[in-house]
Amino acid sequence: MTETNVTMKRILLLLSFFALTACTSGSATTSPPSTTETTTPNTPATTSPPSTTETTETTETTETTETTTPNTPTTTSPPQPSIYLNSYSLKDEEFGTSVEVTVNDVTRTLISNALPDHKTGTFPNSGNPNTISPQNVTYSYSLNPKYVGLPTEVRTTGVAVNGVRFAPGTAETTTCNSGEVLRLEGLQDTYKLGMDFNNAHVQPTGEYHYHGISELMVNSYASSDDLVHIGFAADGFLIYYSKSGAHKSGYSLSSDFRTGSDCTLLFGPGGGRDIIIDGTTPDGTYTSDWVHNQLSGDLDSCNGTTINGQYLYLITDSFPFISRCLNGEISAESPRRPQGGTNNRPPPPKK
Repeated sequence: MTETNVTMKRILLLLSFFALTACTSGSATTSPPSTTETTTPNTPATTSPPSTTETTETTETTETTETTTPNTPTTTSPPQPSIYLNSYSLKDEEFGTSVEVTVNDVTRTLISNALPDHKTGTFPNSGNPNTISPQNVTYSYSLNPKYVGLPTEVRTTGVAVNGVRFAPGTAETTTCNSGEVLRLEGLQDTYKLGMDFNNAHVQPTGEYHYHGISELMVNSYASSDDLVHIGFAADGFLIYYSKSGAHKSGYSLSSDFRTGSDCTLLFGPGGGRDIIIDGTTPDGTYTSDWVHNQLSGDLDSCNGTTINGQYLYLITDSFPFISRCLNGEISAESPRRPQGGTNNRPPPPKK
């Protein structure tokens, strides 16, 4: 099926959904957000990040991470209203995608079978032995997010418009007797985790999920605007991708050698193997290889920024790709996902 046909099919489905809702209830919550509606999650001014400098520490490993209120780039227009801010239904017969989103005054609830609306790589593969299968997942996020400014580490950053989860972390680690725990990065070149061309792979449960940006997914929802609305964060703020790359991550590789003695790589079933960590050079294999510099880039340590008073997250082409933390208040209703790994066999590192 061509990209044009896929796009037309999605548009027809959305128009049908909006027309049906209008006929049955007369509610404006399913109309495209060209007018002000109670279901449009515009961030209240009182919850926007402060203009003063903040220093915090976050991420799911032991790396040192700093954040400040970023400088907002002037090369990108403010995000435009998205038809996916209100209630919508998304079904794709070709790929089996099924997403139902209901928006009320306080909550956005998304029910998904977690099947993407685009092509995927081949699974199982040499780095991932799992098969994609339909899921039954529900996400409930606040429609009125509150900026806290104290990054909270998360395993599930949020969910894409197409119902596929954003989960950049991994379960694989190198653990040292001296106390260090280094978490393996999903998108790195040393160990194969079976990622496909969408920067995604499959959990043992059969759930397909993103570790980075999928060009096919972005193309499905892109318009002439630079900022593409592609998802919802678990704290309620929106997730975007900049086609021009105007918003730069503030992360770079650490200049300090790694530390840790008597270390074991826990990768795949059946135990691990000894590995030398102490004195080695950070190269992006581990999450802790990366540090955030408050004087570099446009984004804070959670890959967030404020544009025209609206706080939002960016998925970037460089680390952290998808944020590992959130700056908003996270609802107790946000789903707690299983923390299973990929059950990969431990292949030797690439030379």
